[in-house]
Amino acid sequence: MQVKIGDVVVGGDRLVLIAGPCVIESEELCLEVASKLKEICEKLGIGYVFKSSYDKANRTSIHSFRGPGLEKGLEILQTLREKVGVPVLTDVHSPEEALIAGEVVDALQIPAFLCRQTDLLLSAGRTGKPINVKKGQFLAPWDMRYVIEKIESTGNKSILLCERGTSFGYNNLVVDFRSLVIMKSFGYPVVFDATHSVQMPGAGKGISGGDRKMAPYLLRAACAVGVDAIFLETHPEPTKALSDSATMLPLNSIFPILDVAVRIFNLVKESEG
Repeated sequence: MQVKIGDVVVGGDRLVLIAGPCVIESEELCLEVASKLKEICEKLGIGYVFKSSYDKANRTSIHSFRGPGLEKGLEILQTLREKVGVPVLTDVHSPEEALIAGEVVDALQIPAFLCRQTDLLLSAGRTGKPINVKKGQFLAPWDMRYVIEKIESTGNKSILLCERGTSFGYNNLVVDFRSLVIMKSFGYPVVFDATHSVQMPGAGKGISGGDRKMAPYLLRAACAVGVDAIFLETHPEPTKALSDSATMLPLNSIFPILDVAVRIFNLVKESEG
């Protein structure tokens, strides 16, 4: 099945990138990142959807930066959508937020910790917008079929299933690449989250740690297994970022990373065809 986010087709013959800074720090940052990523994706011949969060509702510490909030954040996303000319995606955390955000953005994202929240899934489904569901760190891939059933019950079949690592003891994640194959068997496009998969949740004394240098390797592996889209977070200066500074990739590193990924994706497509 193919899913359209704006004019971008996920599940077709082209790889799609879903990417942006973890959280909306400013309109200027979002415009800079979106413009650069659009340029990169055009050079590589792949689709692009901008992602950033107006509120990071699951930060480790009460003192952590969460974002500009729903109203201001959606204003920035709307401005970016119009100025840069790319579809936009953002997280939602409650049924009420889903309805409001669904009026502005091109796609909604269900955070991993909330992927079993029935009312949230139903509300998101009723917007009619495409929904990218992050598989919970605690969830087996075959159990995502029940998430699908909840969204499908609203009549919405524009669903993406996203792998972002599985809890492996305390403060660590691993990726079972079999999950991509299993989730793809449900008939919907699959997405691999390259940067959250290298996260070390809560391991940084009040913040989440991680190992960004491993993200490109996992990204390549996911393309070799067979995915429809890559999700990643990027920032011009990750070490200065206000959220997920340990895992976001430097903006100037994205082109060579994606260049290799696209070659692998195309090779797999050719072998399947």
